[in-house]
Amino acid sequence: MSGNEGPVVALVPAAGRGVRLGEPVPKAFVELGGRSMLRRAVDGLLGSGVVDTVVVIVPDALVEAARADLPDGVLVVVGGEERADSVRAGLAAAPDAALVLVHDAARALTPPSLIARVVAELQAGRTAVVPVLPVSDTIKTVDVLGTVTGTPPRSELRAVQTPQGFDADLLRRAYRDVNGDATDDAGLVERLGEQVRTIVGEPEAFKITTPWDLALARVLLGQAGPE
Repeated sequence: MSGNEGPVVALVPAAGRGVRLGEPVPKAFVELGGRSMLRRAVDGLLGSGVVDTVVVIVPDALVEAARADLPDGVLVVVGGEERADSVRAGLAAAPDAALVLVHDAARALTPPSLIARVVAELQAGRTAVVPVLPVSDTIKTVDVLGTVTGTPPRSELRAVQTPQGFDADLLRRAYRDVNGDATDDAGLVERLGEQVRTIVGEPEAFKITTPWDLALARVLLGQAGPE
């Protein structure tokens, strides 16, 4: 494998409304310990010491709010209706990227060390890298009526986190050539027949989606909930 030492660009799609979170503001702007989830996610990327540029993708109505919330030098661009459209907009804003990370703003507590490990794998020559954790629950597949159709071996299952890292040309090709949606960027790359490497993730990189997740994040930060 040949290494890749070109510019590393992190894309942060942050267009979700966060309905399940039950907060009065868009999910990315929910406060955690004095900073928004978006700011914490971006600070983690910058704090890793391995990211050259961060591109945040938000709806048009939130561009000014995002720019006011984020450090100087972070590029804020307008996304699309779907997450895939937002990632495409981020890629278009980073034409010189050699390596691309795609990171969920909702994974606001992701340790910078995990980000650095993903980039290290890419620089060692991997073309697609995702952090994962073992699944502790037994998983069932079910049909539309809720009837169990199977039980996949738990030893073969992993929960996938972000940042997911890619050779930039590979990710651009996936978004250009693969039809349909995937639940993550690696899913598009898999459809090209390319190998996706996994590394061990971190429990702190969980996705803050529900009120329970938000409460857990605040506990981990030693912060009481809002009055």
